[in-house]
Amino acid sequence: MIIFDWDGTLCDSAGHIVHALQAAAVEVGVAAPTDAAARDIIGLGLPQALARLFPQMAAALREDMAAAYARHYIASEEAPPALFPGALDLLTGLQARGRELAVATGKSRRGLDRILAIHGLENVFHATRCADETRSKPDPLMLHELLAERGVAHGDAIMVGDTEYDLEMASNAGIASVGVSFGVHSAERLRAHRPVAIIDTLSELLALPQAR
Repeated sequence: MIIFDWDGTLCDSAGHIVHALQAAAVEVGVAAPTDAAARDIIGLGLPQALARLFPQMAAALREDMAAAYARHYIASEEAPPALFPGALDLLTGLQARGRELAVATGKSRRGLDRILAIHGLENVFHATRCADETRSKPDPLMLHELLAERGVAHGDAIMVGDTEYDLEMASNAGIASVGVSFGVHSAERLRAHRPVAIIDTLSELLALPQAR
């Protein structure tokens, strides 16, 4: 099984997330995070991301901001984020090889289902897991759940992601990982979690032994 992160790995959505976080902060009357700070928390579940960005914020205000973020992000999908170049060909190629495909994401279930429908990918993945259904990355629970659901051994799975949260989650779960260099965290940060490879384009994944 090949398990993909979504934002920053298959989908070029970082800009949408940053804008929605900043707009939500302004709406609730707090200082908006910088682009760098907002990008850094992409991959975490929304409650965990807001707690990291605004550690002193009262719980009630954080809930208001989460609701504001959701509204702004949905509004941004009037021009939905595009898939990264090669993403569709990669998924098609892996399907042709008979590989099981899954998604492990910090998005909500509603958010993931919405964007999969936008891109016509509802039937591509054999299993998906979202942060509001389980524990947020880097806790390994969502990976354990995906493998158990499909009856896949840990040694027969690999996690592909663009953040240290993805790769740390894989390490915590005892499965191999591949980092992508074009997402929100640097290759240097990804290497700290010992991925089997760091790729610069999605098409490179097809050449790795784990994909073959």
